[in-house]
Amino acid sequence: MLSRNVKYVLFGLVALLVGYMVYDAVSEPGIKDLKGTYKEVAMYRNENNTGPIVRIYAVTVTDTLWDEMEKYGDYMLYTKYGTTKVYFFPEGQPAPAQVFPKRPNFDHKYEKSCLAMYEKDAMSQVTFRRKPFAQPTADDKHELIVGAK
Repeated sequence: MLSRNVKYVLFGLVALLVGYMVYDAVSEPGIKDLKGTYKEVAMYRNENNTGPIVRIYAVTVTDTLWDEMEKYGDYMLYTKYGTTKVYFFPEGQPAPAQVFPKRPNFDHKYEKSCLAMYEKDAMSQVTFRRKPFAQPTADDKHELIVGAK
């Protein structure tokens, strides 16, 4: 039999461990911890629950913090073998109110104001592109051909 003091110590250690586990679970970083304001203005999710799930979002942002935008994309829902796309638009400028499953995912008139696109594909590969609808510059074309930079 264990003495009373040993029981209290073990009980205290278990209570401390459970308390730490609860704290750790509720203190996970999320979208609210990012710098800037992000507002989802349009969302599409296909109805197929047996195959690849496609999610497409249009989000307005208050600042062009590229790393924060990429983190926002990382925080969005993703299903294995599915795809998640997030298009970022500046707040106060035209942004699509509706997104579609087929390319283009929104009306062409919004392409000029698109700041960036985040995509996580079926193999969990992440692509983040700034100004995805801008015409490529000579340096960009050179980089594609030569692999320089």
